[in-house]
Amino acid sequence: MGADFLRKMEWLGRDRVVAYLRIIAFLNVAFLVLLVATSNGGVDANGFLLGSDFVSFWTVGHMLQVHGNVYDGAAHIAAQREFFASSGGYTAFFYPPTFLPFCWPLGYLSYFPALTCWLLTSGALYIFAVRRWQSALRFDFPLRLPVLAFPAVPIVITHGQTSFVLAALLGLAALLVPGRPILAGVLFGLATIKPQFGVLIPLVLLLTREWKVIASAAVTAIALALLAALAFGAEAFAGWYAASERAQAAMVDGTVGFGKMMSVFAGARLIGFPTGLAYAAQAAVSLVIITFLIRAAWARTYSPALGALMLAAAPLVTPFVLDYDMVLLAFPLLWLTSRGLAHGFRDWEKLAIALAFIAPVFARPIGLQIGVPIMPPILIFLFWVLFRRFHMVVRRDGPAAVQP
Repeated sequence: MGADFLRKMEWLGRDRVVAYLRIIAFLNVAFLVLLVATSNGGVDANGFLLGSDFVSFWTVGHMLQVHGNVYDGAAHIAAQREFFASSGGYTAFFYPPTFLPFCWPLGYLSYFPALTCWLLTSGALYIFAVRRWQSALRFDFPLRLPVLAFPAVPIVITHGQTSFVLAALLGLAALLVPGRPILAGVLFGLATIKPQFGVLIPLVLLLTREWKVIASAAVTAIALALLAALAFGAEAFAGWYAASERAQAAMVDGTVGFGKMMSVFAGARLIGFPTGLAYAAQAAVSLVIITFLIRAAWARTYSPALGALMLAAAPLVTPFVLDYDMVLLAFPLLWLTSRGLAHGFRDWEKLAIALAFIAPVFARPIGLQIGVPIMPPILIFLFWVLFRRFHMVVRRDGPAAVQP
């Protein structure tokens, strides 16, 4: 019984899942309401501005309106502190110039209306993408409950982060490749606003010979870069390059906080590895993940099943990933759960789903307070379970499984 308790988890049936999700959803909503209710002038009880990271994007929007250099660190700090000076430092801006067109409209609004519009718009895009996966997978479960309960969702909201946008773009693109390749490519191209999550996309598309998607993504990425250069100056790219060096230094030095990050590199640094060995650990895990992904895609046509595997792999092959980025896991979790409900869950699948679903709420506190990185091993575990299920689906349903 002891082994089966976690391996099979037969005790975790639909009724119990619904009950747990209702409890977690209630706690998430209550937390957000309490956070706003106990804030004073938009500053929470801990001294953080509501939507803490969003102030960086909003500041960039205002700087663009007056043709300021958003990649000048000192200028960005000064502009940000004109509105809000945090005792805990400031929120840097390391996004590429292709993200500037998304920030520019924010300069027309004051902070809290801009934050509200940002969260409503990006959240709606994310929900739309999740609904498309739900429909394609014929996933018979009330969507609002798992979305409200997913701990990564309130983390994005409280930070005012870009993760809803990125997850929506990558999630929709990964689903639409077989049926609407041009649109999928456009979405992949737009997702270059956070390029570290797109490392595996060209590999999978090349192996599956999705030439229309590749061409569309390339044209979109180039067009977005040209738009940024024309609108904000070609020198913005040189500024971003310099800012990227500062971002690299901040990551290596732990300025961001290794406990806040969810990567293999950060986990290795958190437990005491020197920088060189931490990079070696990241490279080794990335190489293994890439090898398995190549094996999954080799001599096969693209399917959303492969897309789910690709999205689950994305956080494992970049050294810079945080807890709010875990909203991207919604799509592989939906795919794996739908396969389990339709054909029965295999050993360890329920455990992998449960851990990946709930871990974002604990990963940062455990990392910061105890110094234990829990997210990297959970992500590896989830990828392994997905890879195993992927091969089962391909053998049973053929390479075009789970077409929308």
